[in-house]
Formats: sequence, structure tokens, C-alpha cells
Amino acid sequence: MIYREAGQFKTSYQADNQIFPIRQDRIALAATLAVALLALPLLASPYTLSAIMIPFLIFALAALGLNILTGYCGQLSLGSAAFMAVGAFASYNFVARMPGMPILLAFVLGGLCAAMVGIAFGLPSLRIRGFYLAASTLATQFFVVWCLTKIPYLTNYSSSGVITAQKITILGYRFDSPASKYLLVLAIVATMALLAKNMIRSNVGRSWMAVRDMDMAAEVIGFRPMRTKLLAFAVSSFYCGVAGALYAYAYLGTVEPEAYNLDLSFRILFMIIIGGVGSILGSFLGAAFIVLLPIFLNILAHALSLPTNVASNLELMVFGALIIFFLIVEPHGLARLWQIGKEKLRLWPFPH
Repeated sequence: MIYREAGQFKTSYQADNQIFPIRQDRIALAATLAVALLALPLLASPYTLSAIMIPFLIFALAALGLNILTGYCGQLSLGSAAFMAVGAFASYNFVARMPGMPILLAFVLGGLCAAMVGIAFGLPSLRIRGFYLAASTLATQFFVVWCLTKIPYLTNYSSSGVITAQKITILGYRFDSPASKYLLVLAIVATMALLAKNMIRSNVGRSWMAVRDMDMAAEVIGFRPMRTKLLAFAVSSFYCGVAGALYAYAYLGTVEPEAYNLDLSFRILFMIIIGGVGSILGSFLGAAFIVLLPIFLNILAHALSLPTNVASNLELMVFGALIIFFLIVEPHGLARLWQIGKEKLRLWPFPH
């Protein structure tokens, strides 16, 4: 059977060849979710769930938020940790000041507060871009941390600035075990990742990519750069705000300004550089790489009996070398390498 599209003929074999990878991706996604939902909570140890899987999912959500802004809209930001801090402290204050506040609603409201802060600090993007914009978003990091340490109301008048996060309780069920926290974080991250994927495919995502490629041409064809950039800042900050709330409630157990320092912003930036800029999958791959690499390097340092000063700086050296490698050799990161590997496996052992 022959199909005709755009003046060209296409055989049914070619059409099925394009549909088959889509089915493969769906099967792979279903298998991954089955493993994440069933196998890991039953087989993984509490340490694996609380120290590896939960921070991996939270960092993946924060990297996804930054990828929306930097990868899809082309606006460089170094204030991701600040937006995470806003989401965490706003969620805590909503629960503390309003008795009976559902914890999930507090997470959403914390994300909305982070979105408003993101819009306010995204206004310079209307006039500046590139490294100048990065410098302005870097000011967000210092300003937010300064406010959290100097305004006692935000920390509930705690003398140390470190406050214990409330217990996560939903419909009378308390999420206090590592497995229950992992499943809650997995559900939230999977839902928001699916929403981001659909958003990227919509007209909103197309407007972001048009502004990223050439904002003047995007304005000519009907997209409004001001609204597009501010919407990207709002959505990105919302994702980072929810990730910050999960980071405080499901992982740290405390809400403190020092947990959201500049180092965390750089780590999230490294995640999208190594994982792949402008890729939802790259956000997850980069987060997994950044979370697992220190563990691997620690095991390697002990196995090789490296000196303490070398072992302490090994992580920084490897991070720097990997960033240079991916920027030069493969700018699209691990997501592109994964795509190339899948294409080769589909053709193997008959490459022609």
C-alpha cells in the first residue's frame, strides 16, 4: 500500500517504521514506571530511597524547571536555588499560619509564590540577555537568601534560622517512611513532567522556542517576547518552587536558607548541561548523573586509596572536565547520546 504526502510517495513499510519507534517508547515508558512504582519500593533499601532516589527526583524536577527557562526559552538563569527557597519557606508559612491547610495545596501555593518572584526578577530579561541576564538572576540568589536570614517572620522567629518542616499528611495518612515519601515525590514529579511535555508541544512551547532562536523574528510572526519570557520565568520558577518544597519536606526534613545556596544553583545548571539543554529526558539523565557521580567517586577514591586532599577535590575536577567535554563534543548532552544509542540498536544487526 502506498501513501501520498506533500507530493511524495511513502510505502506502508516506511509508515510502519515511523510508528514502531513511538510504540517502543511507550512500552519503555510503561516498563520504567512499573519498575519505579513496584520494584523499587519493595526491593530498594530505605537508605537507597531516602538518600538517592528522592533527591534524584527532586533535582530532576528543579532541572526541568531550569530547562524550560534556559533550554526552551533561551534565558540563562543562576537563581534556581533561590526560587526553590521561596517555594520551601512559602509552603512552610502557609501550613504554619493557616491551620488545616492541605500540604499539597501548600506546595502549589509555594510554587505560585516562587512564580511571582520569578516574574519580578525576570523583568530585566526584556532588556538584557546572555551573561548580563545571568548576572541579574544571580542577584536573585543573594537577595532571597538575605531576606530569609534577615526577616524573622519568614523563619517563624527561629533564633538559628533552621526550622523543622511539618509532617506530610494527606487525607489522614502520614508519609513518614522512605517508601511512602518516595512514592509521593514520584507521583508529583511524574505529573509535572507530563504537564511540561504537553506544554512544550503546545503553542506556548513553540513561542518559547521561537524567542530562543530569534526573538525579533518571533515578534514579527506574532509572538510577544515580553509575555513569552515572563511566562517562561513564571513556569520555571513554579517548578523550582515545588521542587524546593519537596526538598525541604521529603528529603531534608528542615527548612533553612543555607540549604539553598549558590552551589545548589550551579549543580542544577550542571544537570541540564550534562543531561541535555532543551530536553525533558535530559533533565532526568543529568539529575541521575549528578546524584550518582559523587557516590561512584567516593567508592573509587577508597578503592584506589587516594590521598584525602585529592579525594576531596576529585568531584570538582571531574565535574569541570565533564562540562568542558559535553560543551565541546556533545552540546546536547546525555539525552542526545541516548537517542543515538537507541537509533543504532533499532538498526542492529542490519545497519542498512
